[in-house]
Amino acid sequence: MKINKLARATWLAAIGMLFAGLAASAQTPPPATLSAAPPQAARVWFYRDLDPYESLAEPYIRIDGAVIGASVPGAAFYRDLPPGRHRLSVDSYVDDKYQAIDVDAALGRELYVRVVPNNNFVEGGGEHAGGYHRNSYVLWLYPPEVARAAIARSHVAAASPR
Repeated sequence: MKINKLARATWLAAIGMLFAGLAASAQTPPPATLSAAPPQAARVWFYRDLDPYESLAEPYIRIDGAVIGASVPGAAFYRDLPPGRHRLSVDSYVDDKYQAIDVDAALGRELYVRVVPNNNFVEGGGEHAGGYHRNSYVLWLYPPEVARAAIARSHVAAASPR
């Protein structure tokens, strides 16, 4: 029995819609639970939203100049710190005053740092004249109520080794 092309295309589209509906109705895993900072240290969370229009580059995150991990789109990780003043930074093509921030870590305190792509830097004649974007990032401190919701939607990676 021959099936004409239109009927076949309709049948394939219906099957595709069925699978899309099944995938959409699949139960999503519960949001990640965020454990509290240990009483003998401060905890700093680094997270980055997954945005399809942003670069997928994974710049290094540094604390006091030492690499402690990489910023992955759609992921979050934390590091426990001793109390005191620490310099947090993200590797970036462009030197920006928000590329590094100084924070005061107190015992039991939690800090939330969002890694934000800075797409305003274009090199090579401008965006519409053949220019291209460079991978540039900045760090922003966020309040816990905003950051925890974003981290709960993220893939939470294990804490980086020291």
